[in-house]
Amino acid sequence: MLLNNFTLNILAVFITVLVGVIVYFKWHLSYWDRLGVPSLSPVLFFGDTKNLILSKCTIGEQFRVFYNKFKSKGYKHGGIFFGPIPFYIAIDPEIIKHILQKDFQHFMNHGYYINEEDDPLTGHLLNLENVKWKNMRAKLTPTFTSGKMKIMFQTLADCTTGLKKVMDDSALNHTPVDIKDIFGRFTTDIIGSVAFGIECNSLENPDAEFRKYGKKVFEIDFFGRIKTLCTFAIPHPILRLFRFKFYNSDVATFFMDAIRETVNYREKNNIYRKDFMHLLLQLKNRGLVTDDEKITGDKDIVTEALTMNELAAQAFVFFLAGFETSSTAMTWALYELAINPDVQQKLRAEINDVLRKHNKLTYEAMMDMTYMEKVICETLRKYPPIPVLTRKCTKDYTIPNTSIQLQRGVSVSVPVLALHTDPEYYPNPEKFDPDRFNDENVKARPGFTWLPFGEGPRICIGLRFGLLQSKVGLTAVLKHYRIKLNHKTQLPVTLNPRSFITSAKGGVWLDVEKID
Repeated sequence: MLLNNFTLNILAVFITVLVGVIVYFKWHLSYWDRLGVPSLSPVLFFGDTKNLILSKCTIGEQFRVFYNKFKSKGYKHGGIFFGPIPFYIAIDPEIIKHILQKDFQHFMNHGYYINEEDDPLTGHLLNLENVKWKNMRAKLTPTFTSGKMKIMFQTLADCTTGLKKVMDDSALNHTPVDIKDIFGRFTTDIIGSVAFGIECNSLENPDAEFRKYGKKVFEIDFFGRIKTLCTFAIPHPILRLFRFKFYNSDVATFFMDAIRETVNYREKNNIYRKDFMHLLLQLKNRGLVTDDEKITGDKDIVTEALTMNELAAQAFVFFLAGFETSSTAMTWALYELAINPDVQQKLRAEINDVLRKHNKLTYEAMMDMTYMEKVICETLRKYPPIPVLTRKCTKDYTIPNTSIQLQRGVSVSVPVLALHTDPEYYPNPEKFDPDRFNDENVKARPGFTWLPFGEGPRICIGLRFGLLQSKVGLTAVLKHYRIKLNHKTQLPVTLNPRSFITSAKGGVWLDVEKID
């Protein structure tokens, strides 16, 4: 009898707690309604993102659905729940402009997880916040000037030799190429050389360690999605208390060891190379970037110099951002050129004309390729590698022309893919049309409707390098080869729901024909 009463009491307590939790979360899910922001119909645990969490769509496609629902009702903004996390979505370009630029002081941070002590590679520019971000941005900005890009250009050009060898083999043997894999190896070799001073040789050896571990960072399984969700749902101080690590230990160990070995070797032997690592070494040992070949100065500037962990984190993010986003952009560009042969031929004609003028592949030649620039811009419109921008509200903010106040700590999103495929800004958005980026067409569109690199003070610091790298890769392929879509490409092309980067499910396979 006593046992039955005890069991009933435990059951009653459990039911009471369960009901309390359900009631709390239902109240929590009414957050946007209570604030006066248009919302959808969130459910427990999944919020509004059930399809995303269950890997039925990409994050870009999910936020495009939200965007279209809100905009179809005439709303300029809306509120959704990413699982249990409230997310504000800016729809109107003017509100987006305020968030990214005009009122930047309220939205300075991305809100990504940082644990510099236990997970030092998270301490990179993309993640850093507030004064730390501002100081690091100021130190790194001189490393990405057009002058520095010009100095590094020969490294990019040298990597086209391996790219052409792989393409030659495909043309000779009449075998299709998985162009995302080829470009991934190409950009791995470039970034490995420029950022680490290491010859990766992944074009010759697809199983090279840099390629292997670079891919592992972007291979996100269900557990990886849960880890990412935790960094949004659980306060970061609690995650740091439990020494939560975002990057897998084997990946972190590989990159930390590779960077440390490079730094030690170059410092010990006073090695100079025209690359990003040299500039980071100057920041580590001198506290500033200079135009000379010295790694160390007359005296150390300890207060402003980078630590070893800070240097490693910046080299790491440069590698990740440089190889994955550029290889994705070039892949989509060749996909579109394969199904639009008239555009392909027009671009090839420009490449040949410009290279005849300059006699060889040079930085100046890349800058002269204006149609190439339009092709890349249109590719980034249809397939922005980062389909959603995120910000964290750092202090209470009243949304322009409303009385609605976003509270400090609320997550904010800008649905880039949705903006880029909105027919109001890009008529017939599924059509690939580089002429959308003629000067007159660009001027006719509202600002903040083309955002592949973000905008405002936190615009991608490496955009010049990314564009240059893409131009070099496309030039090397299109000058020497005619490309067509291979039947192994799954049509219609769908996006890979397991990738945060906008990539094709099943890859893009091309047939390659060498041009005499």
